[in-house]
Amino acid sequence: MSEVLSVVRDMFTNDAGFQYITGSMLIMWVVSFVLMYLAIVKKFEPLLLLPIAFGALAVNLPSRMFYDGGWSIEGMFVPTAGLYSYISQGVHLELFPPLIFLGVGALTDFGPLIANPRTLLLGGGAQFGVFATMFCAVVFGGFTLGEAASIGIIGGADGPTSIFTANKLAQHLIGPIAVAAYTYMALVPLIQPPIMRLMTNDKERRIRMKSLRPVSKLERVAFSVMVMIVCVLVVPDASALIIMLMLGNILRESGVVERLVKTSQNELMNIVTIFLGTSVGLTMSADIFIRPQTIAIIAMGVVAFGFSTMGGLFLAKVMNWCSPNNPVNPLIGSAGVSAVPMAARVSQVEGAKYDPQNFLLMHAMGPNVAGVIGTAIAAGYMISRLS
Repeated sequence: MSEVLSVVRDMFTNDAGFQYITGSMLIMWVVSFVLMYLAIVKKFEPLLLLPIAFGALAVNLPSRMFYDGGWSIEGMFVPTAGLYSYISQGVHLELFPPLIFLGVGALTDFGPLIANPRTLLLGGGAQFGVFATMFCAVVFGGFTLGEAASIGIIGGADGPTSIFTANKLAQHLIGPIAVAAYTYMALVPLIQPPIMRLMTNDKERRIRMKSLRPVSKLERVAFSVMVMIVCVLVVPDASALIIMLMLGNILRESGVVERLVKTSQNELMNIVTIFLGTSVGLTMSADIFIRPQTIAIIAMGVVAFGFSTMGGLFLAKVMNWCSPNNPVNPLIGSAGVSAVPMAARVSQVEGAKYDPQNFLLMHAMGPNVAGVIGTAIAAGYMISRLS
């Protein structure tokens, strides 16, 4: 009996992982459970927030996801890499975010932007939040320029771009930045409407825009090719994102490779999403995540979204002052953030509250997809200047 008790005691002291659990790890368990709750119950960006939450829980367990056994060479133990030592290289080697962009391109219709090119300016105006937050992070948060730039990209409402930038400029902040980016993307319907109402009046919200003209296949394909060429020449550091975005879009618009389009939109994107989410979650170890910096990043994420929304709305009002005979509804300016298509839907819902027959969705898709391009360019510029 004593031998059995001894074996059981050894299992819980020497062989098992209980001895490695710390208070900080328990705190991270709570954090991961909260993220799971937001993903499952509240449906906040569940496709990525749930894998992130699961990865955060896994990395704060004494698991062997990174190292799996090993060998003894001349009396010295050499650990061997485990499963996620390889899979997480998809983030570090910058494979996953561009592959996500391939799927995004295959899902994106640039027709509204081509039909009304001036909405490209609204996508650029929404990048104000990126640079304003970067400035605030340096001046008031005490972050380095690289860290501040990575935090600022949260304002672009583009999770893959946030991860891509952080991996280049602040690898130690990938976890908090990704969590903030995807959480606030899900909160766009809550964050944006109060700002939209504050910055517009009743007359502006009722503006009806001219119907968009039809866009030909040639225009769509030519647009993707020209945007890719121009962006890569101007901002080479954004080329991985822009090229994959436009590849996906050309596959879609060509109309001749339906199988590749479906794979890009579904199987490939879903597989990469699983690995990207869990890989990001695995960067959220207790010693990295439980810091005052994390709270500051989450707080600045709200600031970034707020400034980005205000930037798009303000630029729409400026455009109306400059062109009163062909006004735009300022509500579509808030869709300049690249939360596609959620931000465009918010513009539609807010406009319908004041004029149920005013259909803004397709108009809002112009600045919305422009925001995807704008955020990638802003990220590439910061990377080129700061890396």
